[in-house]
Formats: sequence, C-alpha cells, structure tokens
Amino acid sequence: MNEQDNIELIGKIYKAFAAGDAATILASVGDQTSWINYGPATVPYAGSRAGKAEIMEFFQAIASSTTGGVVVPEEFIAQGDMVVVTGRYRATVRNTGVEIDTPIAHLFTVRNGKIEKWVGFSDSALVADAHTGKAAAAR
Repeated sequence: MNEQDNIELIGKIYKAFAAGDAATILASVGDQTSWINYGPATVPYAGSRAGKAEIMEFFQAIASSTTGGVVVPEEFIAQGDMVVVTGRYRATVRNTGVEIDTPIAHLFTVRNGKIEKWVGFSDSALVADAHTGKAAAAR
C-alpha cells in the first residue's frame, strides 16, 4: 500500500471508532498487532496489548470507564509504513464525572493493508487525574 492508502485506512479506523464499529477496527488489524496506550495503571485502557482479543479489551475498557468519547483527528502525516495522527480526545469519566480534553498523538505502522502496531500518547497526567477524581478536587 502507498502512503495515501495508509492514510485512508487510518481515517476509516477513526470513523469506525466514532460509530462504535469495533468489527471494522478489528478487521483492520493483524492477528498479532501490538497496541500500546501510554499512561499509568489507574487508566483502565492504558498499557500494552497484543492481538485482536486484547485490542477489543482496550475498546471495552474505554466504553466501560468513559462516556461520550470522541477522537478528533486533526492532522495525518504519512511516511512509508508509518502514519502519525495528531488531534484531541474528549470523554467524561463515568465514576468521577470529570471531563477529559487532551491533545493526542497516535502512531500507526501499516503493513500489507493491516495495522501492525499502534502507539497512543496523550496528557497522561490529566487523563489519570480524571480517572482518580484528582481533577475534580482541583476545580
């Protein structure tokens, strides 16, 4: 696949996330895809995962711990097999009621039309504080 094809694949992933379409996301990842979301253990969807079953657990953790989750991709940068997306993630943490609004950077490696690796970065301190309620105490 060329860089434009890779960008289109990643764009499809964001549209599927917005629609709650896990099947499309899982169909776009390889059987042993590495999925890493940086952040502390207090964030239910932080950590390293591999394979479709564990990636599904990542999305289930987001759904069970937050509501109204939206990823707003702003810029797609492609070079070779790598696609970098910058944007924002917004959601509300279910147990604390604290809103998350953080910049994000997502790094995708695409091979043979499938996502082979995903790495997610955000303001992990802000996200952790929202999950533990520390952000609510600071208001």
